[in-house]
Amino acid sequence: MALFEEEMDTSPMVSSLLSSLANYSNLPQGSKEHEEAENNEAESSRKKPVKAPQLGTLMGVYLPCIQNIFGVILFLRMTWLVGIGGVIGTFVIVFICCSTTMLTAISMSAIATNGVVPAGGSYYMISRSLGPEFGGAVGICFYLGTTYAGAMYILGAIELLLIYIAPKAAIFPLEGLEGAEAEAALLNNMRVYGTILLTSMATVVFVGVKYVNKLALVFLACVILSIFAVYAGVIKTAVEPPIFPVCLLGNRTLVWKSFDVCAKTVETANGTVTTQLWSMFCDSPLLNATCDKYFTANNVSQIQGIPGVTSGILAENLFGTYYEKGDLIARQNMESAEDQDDPLTNSNRYVLADITSFFTLLVGIYFPSVTGIMAGSNRSGDLRDAQKSIPIGTIAAITTTSTVYMSSVVLFGACIEGVVLRDKFGEGVHGNLVIGTLAWPSPWVIVIGSFFSTCGAGLQSLTGAPRLLQAIAKDNIVPALRIFGHGKANGEPTWSLLLTACICESGILIASLDAVAPILSMFFLMCYMFVNLACALQTLLRTPNWRPRFKFYHWTLSFLGMSLCLTLMFICSWYYAIVAMVIAGSIYKYIEFSGAEKEWGDGIRGLSLSAARYALMRLEEGPPHTKNWRPQLLVLVSTDTEQNVEQPRLLSLTNQLKAGKGLTIVGTALVGSYLENYDQTQRAEQALRKLMETEKVKGFSQVTVSSNLRDATSHLLQASGLGGLKHNAVLVSWPRNWKQGDEHQTWRNFVELVRETTAAHLAMLVPKNIAAFPSNGERFTEGHIDVWWIVHDGGMLMLLPFLLRQHKVWRKCKMRIFTVAQMDDNSIQMKKDLTTFLYHLRIDAMVEVVEMHDSDISAYTYEKTLVMEQRSQMLKQIKMTKNEREREIQSITDSSRGSIRRKNPAAVTTQLSVTEDPPAASKEEKPEEESASSPVSPPAQVQLIHDNTTPTSPTTPATPLTPAEGAKSPGEQVQMTWTEKCDGEPAKPPGAATPEGIKDIFNMKPEWENLNQSNVRRMHTALRLNEVIIKKSSEAKLVLLNMPGPPRNRTGDENYMEFLEVLTEGLNRVLLVRGGGREVITIYS
Repeated sequence: MALFEEEMDTSPMVSSLLSSLANYSNLPQGSKEHEEAENNEAESSRKKPVKAPQLGTLMGVYLPCIQNIFGVILFLRMTWLVGIGGVIGTFVIVFICCSTTMLTAISMSAIATNGVVPAGGSYYMISRSLGPEFGGAVGICFYLGTTYAGAMYILGAIELLLIYIAPKAAIFPLEGLEGAEAEAALLNNMRVYGTILLTSMATVVFVGVKYVNKLALVFLACVILSIFAVYAGVIKTAVEPPIFPVCLLGNRTLVWKSFDVCAKTVETANGTVTTQLWSMFCDSPLLNATCDKYFTANNVSQIQGIPGVTSGILAENLFGTYYEKGDLIARQNMESAEDQDDPLTNSNRYVLADITSFFTLLVGIYFPSVTGIMAGSNRSGDLRDAQKSIPIGTIAAITTTSTVYMSSVVLFGACIEGVVLRDKFGEGVHGNLVIGTLAWPSPWVIVIGSFFSTCGAGLQSLTGAPRLLQAIAKDNIVPALRIFGHGKANGEPTWSLLLTACICESGILIASLDAVAPILSMFFLMCYMFVNLACALQTLLRTPNWRPRFKFYHWTLSFLGMSLCLTLMFICSWYYAIVAMVIAGSIYKYIEFSGAEKEWGDGIRGLSLSAARYALMRLEEGPPHTKNWRPQLLVLVSTDTEQNVEQPRLLSLTNQLKAGKGLTIVGTALVGSYLENYDQTQRAEQALRKLMETEKVKGFSQVTVSSNLRDATSHLLQASGLGGLKHNAVLVSWPRNWKQGDEHQTWRNFVELVRETTAAHLAMLVPKNIAAFPSNGERFTEGHIDVWWIVHDGGMLMLLPFLLRQHKVWRKCKMRIFTVAQMDDNSIQMKKDLTTFLYHLRIDAMVEVVEMHDSDISAYTYEKTLVMEQRSQMLKQIKMTKNEREREIQSITDSSRGSIRRKNPAAVTTQLSVTEDPPAASKEEKPEEESASSPVSPPAQVQLIHDNTTPTSPTTPATPLTPAEGAKSPGEQVQMTWTEKCDGEPAKPPGAATPEGIKDIFNMKPEWENLNQSNVRRMHTALRLNEVIIKKSSEAKLVLLNMPGPPRNRTGDENYMEFLEVLTEGLNRVLLVRGGGREVITIYS
């Protein structure tokens, strides 16, 4: 193993890996990430030995699922659902809901068997499969569903207590009340008793969960016993139907509460005597009393409430009967003498519909009775073999409960009379629980059994929900929930329990079981929908880690389950569905923006990867259409020795150009070898990301390392981007201090970069004086963005100001477009055509055509060119020693200036320094022209200072020097001056105005004749353009102008820099723009 001994720290031996896996224990809170936090706690040093989980499939999964699935709806609402929806309609509802949970269980089994699932249940599975955003959103929805389920169970228990077990216990008595008053009194009773029961349950949970777990088996026994009692009662009806008479007046069901005999009169030894029923509808017990019209016109009849499974009543109950609120529960196919014009009187004597019923309402009320399928996966930490037990136990439990539900629908419809089924609270059968009337040996078996089972289910909800919230809080993906991750010393979630009790109380205040059920249906359906989505996504993406032991799954089944969940959400209640989705969406976005970054290898990341790959492959099919063109920027920045970005305003400009859209790559180049500079590279990348975050630039950062800066920048230019998603424009700042001899490589790199962008057909944006550009926090309240459109560049100059003006910094600036007309051009027609062009482009801008006629090349231009070429000659000597270079510079200066005499201007002048910052100056970035100010009094004298770091200034023409000044020592400064007019336009050399001046010019002509005429012409153009631009745009907030290309031969590179310097001289903010050789803007829609 000596071959690997140097890597043992990062790559442990297989034996040690296997031993660590063998010692693995499931964590109680359901998150592997908590292990580190627990290790930091003080008691970690004396951890108790972890007891090995012992639960098998039956006790660990099957029975808990049975207990959670069977619940309050089966006992309190199933008979009513069959009566209202009919056997066929209810069977369809049950089948759809059970199919949904079965498909969800298949998906859940696949996820649960794909690796070890700690005790976090559905939240753990969804968050690790779909990512923290979906996991948090669905986890909170599942938590809310479980909490409202607790409220539903408590309301069910109170309904059993107040209506069937102890009606006398009502604090708000119902006697003598009818209609809305009776309903309000019932709801208030539910609220009071529900709050009391909730407080008691929360106290039990707080005191100790172990008591809840011990009682769980007792509650489970109650459920199973109750269901067997119902089946026993069904079998008994075939032999001997129980006697549960129902009293009808005409075809209307009477509330059998205040009378004993179902008859108007009875025959006794003393003759015909009226009954209590007579007294209810008549004003006196006498036979000649005035009675209710309907009572007089119809007979009273008594029918068997439970005719039995062999009676053939099933045919009558096949189809549904839906009621409006307040409708009478009447028997079908039974005659009734009724005057439609007569108002309904004595309505409290009849059994009435308490809510308006419709098919979708039934779905919403029924669905909670199939929830609870996650009970097994929630206990995965306690299972001996979770990967085997969860699929078998869950699917077996769903199969069992679905069979019971479907058979119950058919058996209820075959055994019980329709009016009894539709009697929700059993008012027509002496106030008995309807399902209890069918049970054997006594209705009390069902009543007591269902009461305890609902209490048990409520306790389970109040136990499970806080732990789920605690698991979400400890994952630290929702900052607002962080406090709920804390609990008692033993880990019990105290704060979570408090919040759960408060939310549960809001459900209890609703007070209606039928109103609460659809709410928790929404949350559970959303949770199940995302379980199916997680399985379908993992299957379709074929991620290498997706290897479930459970093989009986398919993405189509998961997709069908997801579709059913979504359909059921909108079937149950479309507005609740929208509210649930808004809640989940809000949580998702909150986690996305504020939550901690988590990488769990989730499917959404995989989906993003697949979608990105697909999109990139599509982009490869061809270049984007002109309408879709937008600047995809490669921003080149430089860093200092501490790896901090030197031009942060470049990223501000990037943000203003992009407005967060499109591709942005911020790159920097480092010199050296990658192996030796890896840490430096990481620091640089971190600095780039931090600055991008500060400037709100959305994009990517990239750092390249090469032996020299030129190659590293070239690599960035070539290798950035991927496939069709590549940059189409390069943003780089103008090289500062490029005239200094020590900085010669900077401008050479810049010129080479210009050449490479041209060769690669990339656009180029060069902001000059970048430090003067506004930050993202600044606002221009007025001003202009001036575009100098000299040559057509594909429309870049039109598009960039438009993009800038979308940003709040530039929004209030107006756009002006200047174009240059030459001698042969019709300037009036040009202006008209340009205005029309802008109109079609839908760009609002002022247009001006500037006429530039050919004029004689001035002596000033020649002198400017002469200085430039002399500087070029000096730069060729750049490899000499410092002393040699100084002597060379001085000799060149002396030979070119020795014959020229200097004239002193007579006017008062202001000296203006236009040199770059000396190296000893502050390292803060300064605008190149910031040290220059406007002329104060005419004429202004410009003084150029040349020291040994700036051999010659290329920005000024020189006037004759005195021999004394020309003979100064090399270390001293050489001064050259010329006068300017007060408007800033360069005047002719002072000598041109006098005969002596004319003589000096003639003396200079031999030197001029040796100048490169191409350079003279270029300098002439640059000076003339600069003159015009300063005249028109000196007050503009930003000037955009075409950037000329570099010379094809590399001999005149330094001259190229000089031309650009002259072109932009005296302007505060300039953006030089070079097109990429394609159209970027179109007039067509």
